[in-house]
Amino acid sequence: MQGVLTGFAVIAVVIGVGYAIGRRGYLGDHGREVLTKLAFHVASPALLFTTLAQTDLSVIFSSRLLVTALSTAAAAGVFVAVGVVRHWGVGRTTIGALCSSYVNSGNLGIPIAVYVLGDASLVAPVLLFQLVGVTPIALTILDLSGGGAEKGPLWRRLLTPLRNPIAVGSLAGVAVSAAGVRVPSPVLDPLTLIGGMSVPAVLLAFGISLCGSTMPGRGPDRGPVLLSVALKSVGQPAAAWALAAGVFGLRGAPLLDVVVTSALPAAQNLYTYASSYRVGERLARDSILVSTVISVPVLVVVAALLG
Repeated sequence: MQGVLTGFAVIAVVIGVGYAIGRRGYLGDHGREVLTKLAFHVASPALLFTTLAQTDLSVIFSSRLLVTALSTAAAAGVFVAVGVVRHWGVGRTTIGALCSSYVNSGNLGIPIAVYVLGDASLVAPVLLFQLVGVTPIALTILDLSGGGAEKGPLWRRLLTPLRNPIAVGSLAGVAVSAAGVRVPSPVLDPLTLIGGMSVPAVLLAFGISLCGSTMPGRGPDRGPVLLSVALKSVGQPAAAWALAAGVFGLRGAPLLDVVVTSALPAAQNLYTYASSYRVGERLARDSILVSTVISVPVLVVVAALLG
């Protein structure tokens, strides 16, 4: 349980610092926007490249990856179906689907994997699947729907993953790892240093965004927020448990691994995506905040039942 509490305590402290910065106005009126752009265009691509370039890609060929992919598709699919019926719009529905299924596998998943599961590499399949599979698709949909992208020829817009900085960083890291190339220290070390700004920048920007905001789960986004939180906190881990135990026959530690990673809250970088494309910002912020709070007891219960 210490790992769960430690991971959340670290995140809470950094978000709290961001909130204090916003309240005191230390970064001016555009501080949140600057941090968001720094994370999206510079720090996050560097972090993803350095992480994936040094990852053994053989970890993705496992039943755990299939469970992750299927449970992610199930949670996101339910939100998309409801979004289509309720006419929530492409961009808003895409952000909501991400908040329903895209787990915080980085800054929260890694410490929990270390302290609860005993192996940081157990989050690698989730991280790779989200970065290489989910992120390019979601960002392409946001671009094609007009969220922050300039209109242009269809062929140019279909090449969006090759122009998006986060997707480029992810795919470049996978390519380096697959080729077995060892990145020289003079190249890797500066990128690692720059990538270290990603998580703090995202969390600080998230904290600043809370200044002057109303209580989460209110207003026109109440329905989408409640749905995304329910799917993320209960629906996805339940689907992962059913698939892992009932379909793939996982038991013991492997079963605990996939359920714990599926029960992680929505990732903070989803707010960065929403802010960058100027769509569903409040939906992302509220969903991340509420799912993070709720995931504490959820993870404790999962660890107690399956651990």
